[in-house]
Amino acid sequence: MHVNFTIRIPRDLYERMKRHREIRWSEVIRRAIEEYLEKIEEIDMEEGESIIRRLGIDPADLEVEPPQGEDAYQREMREREWRRLEGSTTRAQ
Repeated sequence: MHVNFTIRIPRDLYERMKRHREIRWSEVIRRAIEEYLEKIEEIDMEEGESIIRRLGIDPADLEVEPPQGEDAYQREMREREWRRLEGSTTRAQ
């Protein structure tokens, strides 16, 4: 599934881009965003590994599991929190 994404650019940049109509600018922007995300996610991963190593854990010993059931878990936690808050509001009256 795709979504539309709007950006603002300076007029002079737009004029320069118009000179190169053969280039699919949306593709250039999409690739730039992907590359940037890969770069920052790699940094996040390296930072996480660094923290794990400082704790004396070998990252190879960790098993990454997919977030199966995460939606159901979050829904259950929200429901429990609502019930807890409703109970405290009732007692306060």
